[in-house]
Amino acid sequence: MNFLQAYSWINIRFLLEGLKVTVEVAALSIFFSFIIGSLIGWIRFNNIRVLSNLVGLTVDIIRNLPLLLIIFFTYFAIPQMIGIRFNIFWAAVTALTIFESAMLSEIIRAGLNAVPSGQIEAGLSTGLTHGETMRIIVFPQAFKMMIPAIVSQFISLIKDTSLAVIISLPELTHQAQIIYGQNSNYVLPMFLALAVLYFIVCYILSLVARYLEKHTKYSY
Repeated sequence: MNFLQAYSWINIRFLLEGLKVTVEVAALSIFFSFIIGSLIGWIRFNNIRVLSNLVGLTVDIIRNLPLLLIIFFTYFAIPQMIGIRFNIFWAAVTALTIFESAMLSEIIRAGLNAVPSGQIEAGLSTGLTHGETMRIIVFPQAFKMMIPAIVSQFISLIKDTSLAVIISLPELTHQAQIIYGQNSNYVLPMFLALAVLYFIVCYILSLVARYLEKHTKYSY
């Protein structure tokens, strides 16, 4: 009986409010990290003097730090350094964006490197500029090869939003903790609900990835 009582409408609505925050944080982090990660990956792919080395060092540092530490640093340390305090929501988005940008930059750099160099030479020989060649010829080809890795990283990001519970972001895991904190009999039902809700969101993203991979065409 306690198992079913855990799924009262009040609790379900409370969880869905947390799911909404989780999706919002994940969506914003995915958007910003893809843009920043693409820029960093492009810089490293083109091996821009000095800048590539500086960016590469920064990426290596971020990739080898625990995400939890980055969340702490963003919420507690950065406000002391710049004198501006983020609210919990934007602190989580900023931390996830920083971490995911570093991870995505390596995926994008590897994808660009996987495109045969002859494609760039062919584009330049037709009169296209280097930027146009990258945008029109190279990146579309690399993108399809990168889709599985990028989506896998985005799925990890969605699950990583649960780490923001440490700064009391009212996301899905945080809401579940509040519910079973009021009644210890609800621990198992809440864990089951978390598993189902995270699975649904991540599975939908994987379906989108399959669609993109199937309908994105390129040719050498």
